[in-house]
Amino acid sequence: MVTRNSLLLSRRAGVLTALGIAAGVWVHVAYTLLGVGLLIRQSLLLFTLLKLVGAAYLIWLGIRMLRAKPAEEAAMAAPPALSDLGALRMGFLTNALNPKTTIFVVSLFMQVVEPTTALPVQMAYGAFISATHLIWFTIVALFFSSGTVRRRLIALRHWIDRAFGALLVGFGVLLTTVSMSR
Repeated sequence: MVTRNSLLLSRRAGVLTALGIAAGVWVHVAYTLLGVGLLIRQSLLLFTLLKLVGAAYLIWLGIRMLRAKPAEEAAMAAPPALSDLGALRMGFLTNALNPKTTIFVVSLFMQVVEPTTALPVQMAYGAFISATHLIWFTIVALFFSSGTVRRRLIALRHWIDRAFGALLVGFGVLLTTVSMSR
């Protein structure tokens, strides 16, 4: 999402999407700190429901991207509008509903956090995870929104959208299939 928004919309949209992704990490950190991470690990139904919601969101995003038009048609149409809040929301939901982030955060906390670990230390772990997401995805946004990269790739816009859309739909279907088979 950061790459797509940076390349096709603007540097600002990419950075705000990165900020949303970093904020989305805090959803996983919060329920992990509250002990829900253990509940999700113990409750197959709850974990499966979370994965299905995340998969549905990925499929929805992917279908929207698969409907991208070639450059000539897209140039005639109004450019896709995405408000600052929309970019933040897209990044936030993409990460908050990402089952991989759930697994990563819960697994990490299970390894480094003991029952005696102080809450400020646990919060610092969460801040570190969020900050690394923000730094990495901001770098991605800056790279893909740079003039040279953007000009070279913008001609491939509809193929980029379609490729990312197909990947998101495929990943969403795979998550749904795996979740339903368990």
